[in-house]
Amino acid sequence: MGIAVVSYVASIGCAMLAAYLSDGTASTLVASMMASVVFFAGTGIVLHVISSTNLPSFKVERERT
Repeated sequence: MGIAVVSYVASIGCAMLAAYLSDGTASTLVASMMASVVFFAGTGIVLHVISSTNLPSFKVERERT
């Protein structure tokens, strides 16, 4: 869950940097920052979902007789 939060923060940071650099002169840098936004947001979502799942117990229990 912690790495998911770090990914969300990195996504927001990249989006802010892309907005700051979007004056039209650094279009390749803005494109790479927006690609980083998509990557970090997707990573954050996936890790958030993985960390919040409740898996059943797969332990095989033996009957005592």
